[in-house]
Amino acid sequence: MILSDKAILEGMENGEIVVEPFDRKALGTNSYDVHLSKHLATYQADILDAKAHNTIEHFEIPEEGYVLKPGTVYLGSTLEYTETHAHVPFLEGKSSVGRLGIDIHATAGKGDVGFCNHWTLEISVAQPVRIYAGMPIGQLIYFHVEGDVENYYNKKASAKYNSRSPLPMESMMWKNRF
Repeated sequence: MILSDKAILEGMENGEIVVEPFDRKALGTNSYDVHLSKHLATYQADILDAKAHNTIEHFEIPEEGYVLKPGTVYLGSTLEYTETHAHVPFLEGKSSVGRLGIDIHATAGKGDVGFCNHWTLEISVAQPVRIYAGMPIGQLIYFHVEGDVENYYNKKASAKYNSRSPLPMESMMWKNRF
């Protein structure tokens, strides 16, 4: 079951959902619009290794915007810091962004109950496109969870993305054992 605008507001009032900064105009009928922060990053290596710690280089989107190019994985982050303590958040791209050929996540559109952070975006483009800090980039949709949660994300010892940061975070796949 997807939460309505009123249910999202109720969740915010009782502390189950946190969005900072919150802008009432960003609340849709059944979603909350999130915006691209000024922070971007790219991997330093040409070949990424799933067993290695692939380092990234952070940079900021200038006021005149930044042109994304196909063939590069860009890591971005949401301007908004979010917490979700009783619902499953899903991050989806806005249709206006998709119509520009921008994908905002490769695979990681679902959050976990207990996720407390800025969202890292895995951005790729179909053709060169100029983006700007502060532009609407996606929407959070909240789903009701059936049953009690035993292991909240922010309390899991194995959670790899718990350190609060407005910067995009690189893959932590290398921390897995395989």
